[in-house]
Amino acid sequence: MLALIDYGAGNLYSVANALKAAGCDDLIVTADPDAVARADRIVLPGVGAFGACARALRSIDGMVDALDRRVRTEAAPFLGVCVGMQLMADAGEEMGTHPGLGWIAGRVRKLEPGSMDAKVPHMGWNDVIPTGEHPLIVPGEAYFLHSYAFDGADVIATTDHAGPVTAAIGRDNMLGVQFHPEKSQSYGLAILERFLAWRS
Repeated sequence: MLALIDYGAGNLYSVANALKAAGCDDLIVTADPDAVARADRIVLPGVGAFGACARALRSIDGMVDALDRRVRTEAAPFLGVCVGMQLMADAGEEMGTHPGLGWIAGRVRKLEPGSMDAKVPHMGWNDVIPTGEHPLIVPGEAYFLHSYAFDGADVIATTDHAGPVTAAIGRDNMLGVQFHPEKSQSYGLAILERFLAWRS
């Protein structure tokens, strides 16, 4: 069973549809920590402001504990998408400083491109450039839409927006992508297919 976490953070049903298109035939959309604790795989979506998403996730009694136990202790494969990826960090600096899950060392900071021609938000198709070997991330093009970016450890892919910007982070059984697989056509679908088969 794959648990897609419903905490009121946006792109839930487009991610669900993409996972089904990638071959997931046992998906639940859930805000139930007990269901998350039983899940074989977990996807945390998210759009919007880091602080609002972090508060919404923590407002579900027992959810963060269930995630910590299932992902960090029991090593269930985990995918964070967009703000869902950013929440893996120690903290986010959007409209104040807000604590993240603290799974991967780093902070989410405002994009400050090295050229006036590079607009914020970073929006549209851009290259995904792996920094090394990873079973889920390969070179390609994906769809991005964000104004803040991860700065820290375990970066496994970057993109170029007048300078390098984190496109994906990962360690062990955890993967986070800044881009939207559900909007990235064949490239995004292939990543979801690989995630559904992944044994870290």
